[in-house]
Amino acid sequence: MHARSVIRQFRSAVGAVSAVVVASLLTVATTAGPARADLVPYVPWSSHLAGWTDEYIPSSDNDCVAGRSNCLNATLKEQSRIADDTASTCSHNAIFARAYVRMTQLYGYTRAMPGYYQDVSYFNHVDAVFARYYTDSYYNWQSGNRSAVPQSWLTALDAAKNKLVSGTGDLLLGMNAHINRDLPYVMAAVGLVAPDGSSRKVDYTAVEAWLYQATAPLIAEFAARFDPSIDDTADPHGISNAALFQMVSGWRENAWRNAEALVSAPSPQARALVAANIEAQANTVAQGILATQSYVPLLTSTVPRDTYCAAHKADAPPVAYAFGYATAWGYAY
Repeated sequence: MHARSVIRQFRSAVGAVSAVVVASLLTVATTAGPARADLVPYVPWSSHLAGWTDEYIPSSDNDCVAGRSNCLNATLKEQSRIADDTASTCSHNAIFARAYVRMTQLYGYTRAMPGYYQDVSYFNHVDAVFARYYTDSYYNWQSGNRSAVPQSWLTALDAAKNKLVSGTGDLLLGMNAHINRDLPYVMAAVGLVAPDGSSRKVDYTAVEAWLYQATAPLIAEFAARFDPSIDDTADPHGISNAALFQMVSGWRENAWRNAEALVSAPSPQARALVAANIEAQANTVAQGILATQSYVPLLTSTVPRDTYCAAHKADAPPVAYAFGYATAWGYAY
């Protein structure tokens, strides 16, 4: 993967980016601010859900492992906790965190459409496992357990904490860590082939339609609440959105191929080589994003962004998602 070339092409085509690790909102709670009653020390959800496994097992007593529909609520609760906490403090981690909530809510919206997915239960499980890779990385990072956090996530989370990159950069760093790094491991773990021998890639690819559709309202929300510069190069014809979508689609295709390589590796040593390549690819892309999206001392600053967020973090998203307008805090499904 020629990471720096990809990032340069993306920057020139998209500039301040329209997002695509994204989604939409089914319905959201109508609270005036984030719910803060849940202040007990965090315990990763996967550690207190009896029987958790990344492998899809329809007969499991664990709702998420079995892919039962109510698993989505647990997933959204975990994601929304991070999204609300980061937004309430104007943390630069708020952008990717909120994007992920929207993505999961739109998955819930599309799974209710007859025929959208071939195996909804399977994809319910995929959704939960994928989310866990992010939430566990975030909370391990937050608690200082850095050895448990992949390098691409350390790069993304540290950059946000230290206010190194633009809102576009924060979004891209999170997307890179979750797609280029996490996604191959997730898909290899949940299984690429159905019991009848057919490929699961049809459902994997079906996600891309709503990823693209969610781009415009998501970028509008981020510009309204967190960083007004994130939509500076938006155009009325959707060219920027299309360019971003092509990049993310390419990342997702590469992730599937890397998952295939993990599954087909003939030995632990061969699998370790595949894993090392996955990590190296994600880390190279992360460095490319840092190189193109970092604030430049004396020329650009995070101060306008932070000042704007302090005044607007609770604003309602200004553009409707596929199912209507969203509110700023919480989630509902």
